[in-house]
Amino acid sequence: MTPAAPTPAYRRLSVEERRSQLLTSALDLFAHRAPEDVSLDDVAEAAGVSRPLVYRYFPGGKQQLYEAALRSAADELQHCFDEPREGPLLPRLSRALDRYLAFVDEHDAGFSALLQGGSVVETSRTTAIVDGVRRAAAEHIYRHLEVTEPGPRLRMTVRMWITAVEASSLIWLDEEKQPPAEELRDWLVEQFVAMLSVTARRDPQAGALVQAALAEDV
Repeated sequence: MTPAAPTPAYRRLSVEERRSQLLTSALDLFAHRAPEDVSLDDVAEAAGVSRPLVYRYFPGGKQQLYEAALRSAADELQHCFDEPREGPLLPRLSRALDRYLAFVDEHDAGFSALLQGGSVVETSRTTAIVDGVRRAAAEHIYRHLEVTEPGPRLRMTVRMWITAVEASSLIWLDEEKQPPAEELRDWLVEQFVAMLSVTARRDPQAGALVQAALAEDV
């Protein structure tokens, strides 16, 4: 009599591990479909669990799960901008962009879900999550520029550049991650310098930054 094959050992996931599993599955689904087209059954199937288990972790249903998934991606993305304020400005910006693009490369589903949250808005909270990432990025840039009170033209320039970085990253994913990340990073740094230099023609604050903060880099 042939002995039965051993049953694979079942490892019970911890609360944090299970929650992370559900968020990862949800992020992947939300990245490729509009939120209204994703059901909790879809998330349960993708995670290989039952629908009641999804409800156990997210009793608020799909809306709570969607917001938690966005917040998870946003928290990771905000860490990309952490960079010591040491050395020339542009190398610091390059290192931050290296981490940002590495996140986009390794977590393209989460990144897409986060950015789509700004256009497929279900509540004011989802908008706040996405805007929070942009505000955090802007604040990091102001600190690296050593500006405590940015004027309206400088604020607009920084926000326009952040928008360009987001759009370029999404297009980069659509273009099968071409050009290479290093080339995209360098181009985005050059875009920052170019935009700040154009603003400097009309704004003394930006002009002083170009003369001082960027003098050793450009």
